[in-house]
Amino acid sequence: MEEKIVFCKGGGCTAKLGAGVLERVLERLPRGPADKDLLVGFDSRDDAAVYRVTDEAAIVQTLDFFPPMVDDPYTFGRIAAANALSDVYAMGGEVKTALNIVCFPEKMDLNVLGEIMRGGSEKVIEAGGTLVGGHSIADSDVKYGLSVTGLVHPDRIYPNNGGRAGDRLILTKRLGVGIVCTANRVGEASREAMDAAVDSMTTLNKYAAGCCRGFDIHACTDVTGFSFLGHLHEMMDGRLSCHIHAGRVPVIPQALDYAGEFLLTAAAQRNRNHTGPFVRFEGVPFAMEEVLFDPQTSGGLLIALGAEEAPALLEALRAIGAPAEIVGEITERREPEILVTND
Repeated sequence: MEEKIVFCKGGGCTAKLGAGVLERVLERLPRGPADKDLLVGFDSRDDAAVYRVTDEAAIVQTLDFFPPMVDDPYTFGRIAAANALSDVYAMGGEVKTALNIVCFPEKMDLNVLGEIMRGGSEKVIEAGGTLVGGHSIADSDVKYGLSVTGLVHPDRIYPNNGGRAGDRLILTKRLGVGIVCTANRVGEASREAMDAAVDSMTTLNKYAAGCCRGFDIHACTDVTGFSFLGHLHEMMDGRLSCHIHAGRVPVIPQALDYAGEFLLTAAAQRNRNHTGPFVRFEGVPFAMEEVLFDPQTSGGLLIALGAEEAPALLEALRAIGAPAEIVGEITERREPEILVTND
């Protein structure tokens, strides 16, 4: 396929609205009657909605779509699908069905759309799900994603705010894909860096989630547009704090170089503005700060579990090739909420 998407203006999860803007909108929405079977709704800031249908099964419902962050349509489709599927895994569920969400210019070559959807379909199949349809509209720009339905046992949901003091925090993918994609758009990213970013973004969290089975996972989220620190802030839920060891956080190495050259995104600055007041850095270089605020597309899982089980889960994750690390620990509530040290 020769034709490429040439208008990657701010794709992937860098295109998301800022967390602060969303909070102001969501808090004004009318609330209907409480439903005892709605186990997780939008008011919990969790990764997906969960609705109990029986004592043994609950539906996991999520969707995600965005503009391109890479030039190749097939690769973009794979990334967008992996990103949309991720929320099911972050809740502890299994993917069952998916629907395409497509915005596409009528005058553009339909072969481009075909390649995008081919990439997405392959990822749904890899996830063990079935693509069952979708919806498309004519638009001035390309956007693609999925609405995904999964299943989870009601007693085995991974909330994002169930962490406990003393828990260890494990991150399963490298940070920095937003910065690398930004550098690539202006012709500054190396092939090695972009290959690493694409490999990370197209890797399903299915495999990391599979490693979690058999462990007592207290909390889990996937790291996406609100950045590592933004999603970590949501995990603390106003009742816990944590200590992050920046030197242990897995990062695409070139992302630090590009951040040092100020190849940054507006979305990262929105993340800093929103989450920065809850964070204190001690001896952390500016470039690493930016990586920690960098919006991730199809990022890894951030997992909280007991200190005694963390080494075994880390070993299991590394056995499947995940660049996972124990990046910090949760503490009782204190100030600052998130302490990041350069160790």
